[in-house]
Amino acid sequence: MASLRDIKHRIDSTQNTKQITNAMEMVSASKMTRAEQNTKAFLPYSEKMQEVVASIAQNNTDVSHPMLEKRPVKKTGYVVITAESGLAGAYNSSVLRGLTQTIEKNHQSKDEYTVIALGRMGYEFCKKQDIPVIKDVIGLPDQPLFSDIKDLTSETVQLYIEEEIDELIIFYNHYVSAISQEVTKTTLLPITQFDEQEESASEYEYEPSQGQILEVLLPQYAESLIYGALLDAKASEHAARMTAMRSATDNADDLIDDLTLSYNRARQAAITQEITEIIGGVAALE
Repeated sequence: MASLRDIKHRIDSTQNTKQITNAMEMVSASKMTRAEQNTKAFLPYSEKMQEVVASIAQNNTDVSHPMLEKRPVKKTGYVVITAESGLAGAYNSSVLRGLTQTIEKNHQSKDEYTVIALGRMGYEFCKKQDIPVIKDVIGLPDQPLFSDIKDLTSETVQLYIEEEIDELIIFYNHYVSAISQEVTKTTLLPITQFDEQEESASEYEYEPSQGQILEVLLPQYAESLIYGALLDAKASEHAARMTAMRSATDNADDLIDDLTLSYNRARQAAITQEITEIIGGVAALE
């Protein structure tokens, strides 16, 4: 049985850990709120970009672009968005599990796929598993700006345009609520489907031609999809970390209660033992 000193030391250590996890929960809650606001603020731009691109692509059958057309898939690019660190529950592992399952199911050779890693955890996982990584960005801030990934998104879209990859798929955690995140797998390129939306009341006049405008807008649209997914993933990350730290704090409370009970029982046993020894000593003197 552990000594009173050992139990007391464990109680103090657990209480210190509880203070840390409680503070981390509050910090993550604050970051989650800001990340959610960033995601909502970016949504109008993304929707308007999609509306304009869809207006040209769907209503003009004579306008074409390589990013809108399917081609035989010889090599697939996977954009994988993970966190810079752990302590976020299953946030990272769920995305990486989805990636590995897809690779195992769809590919026979490493020449058939490559990974674009956003986040240290995904990058390090791919390196340990010997999964080819063609581009990466690590050290992303908690509230990323488009400038943080501008070069990567541009180069990634260029890989598709130059036919170094024939499709681009993204894996990330979609933010549903503060307590719920869903692993999402979406095909970014080729752009073959647009979200269904109501008929736009806007009428556009294009100068110069629609084809030339599409040439500029399509890469920007694809880049905006990657950035929008990153904002969404960051909100999910902070929510997952907040939930994980809350669970850790609750577990610490339960452990402290159990240890306190053990401490009181051990203390009671020690007192009883001392009383017994005193009575035994008195009896021996009589």
